[in-house]
Amino acid sequence: MNLNVASKENLHYLLEQLADQLNVVNRGLLDAEDYDLDKYEDLKLLYDVVRQKGKLSISETQAFVDELALIRKK
Repeated sequence: MNLNVASKENLHYLLEQLADQLNVVNRGLLDAEDYDLDKYEDLKLLYDVVRQKGKLSISETQAFVDELALIRKK
């Protein structure tokens, strides 16, 4: 899987991985249908930062969840 290519499959994968890494209880926030592919680069950047950082503090986790909410379709 090449995550540098924006596709629905990759978008779904990124969001699933972010949900796991951020320990998101409400998975509805990360439903792939609620995100546009034109925001894929933004999501990929968040994914890369979260993966690189590893363990996140509570405030960092909240900041990432807030950022995801901003990227989400309205």
